[in-house]
Amino acid sequence: MKLLKGAMELKPQLTLLLTLTLVAAFTVLPLCYRSLGGRHRHFNNFFSSQPPPPDHGQAATPPPVAAAGEEDNYDSLGCDIYEGEWVPNPDAPYYTNSTCWAIHEHQNCVKYGRPDGGFMRWRWKPDGCELPVFNPAQFLEIVRGKSLAFVGDSVGRNQMQSLICLLSRVAYPIDVSTTSDENFKRWNYPSHNFTMASFWAPHLVKADEEDPNGPTHTGLFNLYLDEPNTDWTAQIHEFDYVIINAGHWFYRPALYYENRRLTGCRFCQLDNVADLPMYYGYRKAFRTAFKAINSSPGYKGLTILRTFSPSHFENGEWNEGGNCVRTRPFRRNETRLEGINLEMYMVQMEEFRVAEREGKEKGLKFRVLDTTEAMLLRPDGHPSSYGHLPDANVTLYNDCVHWCLPGPIDTWSDFLLQTLRMEKVRSFQERLHSSDRKMKF
Repeated sequence: MKLLKGAMELKPQLTLLLTLTLVAAFTVLPLCYRSLGGRHRHFNNFFSSQPPPPDHGQAATPPPVAAAGEEDNYDSLGCDIYEGEWVPNPDAPYYTNSTCWAIHEHQNCVKYGRPDGGFMRWRWKPDGCELPVFNPAQFLEIVRGKSLAFVGDSVGRNQMQSLICLLSRVAYPIDVSTTSDENFKRWNYPSHNFTMASFWAPHLVKADEEDPNGPTHTGLFNLYLDEPNTDWTAQIHEFDYVIINAGHWFYRPALYYENRRLTGCRFCQLDNVADLPMYYGYRKAFRTAFKAINSSPGYKGLTILRTFSPSHFENGEWNEGGNCVRTRPFRRNETRLEGINLEMYMVQMEEFRVAEREGKEKGLKFRVLDTTEAMLLRPDGHPSSYGHLPDANVTLYNDCVHWCLPGPIDTWSDFLLQTLRMEKVRSFQERLHSSDRKMKF
């Protein structure tokens, strides 16, 4: 600080040069970027060195919330934050079902009697570094005056509700929704003029229901694979960040339309209609969604793909008595990314890379929240049968798709905050280099 104070007394040219030199010296950070090829591997050597923490339902005393402007080394982790393992975390959870009203009933596992609490007490430990626990004050400072949209299915809504609960340690939002439809919510944090919204678009593209029952009694849908869903594409120009996701709805039977012509289907069981792989419709939907983003008039935001979140049904499919009753994470040598999970992940990443290249030509930025590996290792974090009272008169299958709150999905906010911090550093470095070029000229 003394050096900078003395520099202010120099003539302007030397001041600019000295300031830029100091900033460059202390802010050029080893940012870590991942390649698509690096995801093809087996999960090995995942052994926990500690026993799981005790099971109980009360939140531990959370660590103090650092001041929003406090200096730290979060941006210089020097590792791939998405490759790692789950380790015990006695400090979690950082909220409870009684301190956060934003928890969806079907993910309120403690309220509906889940007897074990260990699923709430793990944190993600990347290989070779530490991922900082979500800091709500710093997050709100980064997004001050900005807006964030979650586009996709109910797992995306699950993520937004987790974020609201984590932010509840310092602030609660007010409802500024423009419709009474619960699938399209908007929340605003007046203290930071920050708005987040959710857009229901489980197929990303235009869709309607052809038959409420369908071959599997879960509905048969018409998917117009080359037509974006305007419920969200017409509004994303208002947002600074857009987190896009989709996955589990593509398991359902569907008729595929392109150029308004029926070109095939996914398990529709109709005569003279070609049965195409689920990945066909999934790929086309993401391709159309990304093209809509890249061609959206006025959109200048950061697009973030949140990768596929695997389900964990065992001893049967979701509608055949399958359940998820494990009480601790997998070790890395106990499972691997393969089969449908691998295909869904690869389709997303392949279409993302194409969109990223096309967007770069237009000055748009794309990033990845790669949650797939971390969540593949968490069969213990789903609601299972604890999304309603045991004697409730409802028809609900065991839920091994969504995530209990509090629970593993809270780690997605750790990933998100790190992504936004890295983006902030990148932006600063770009301005720094731009200033440097002007000075040389």
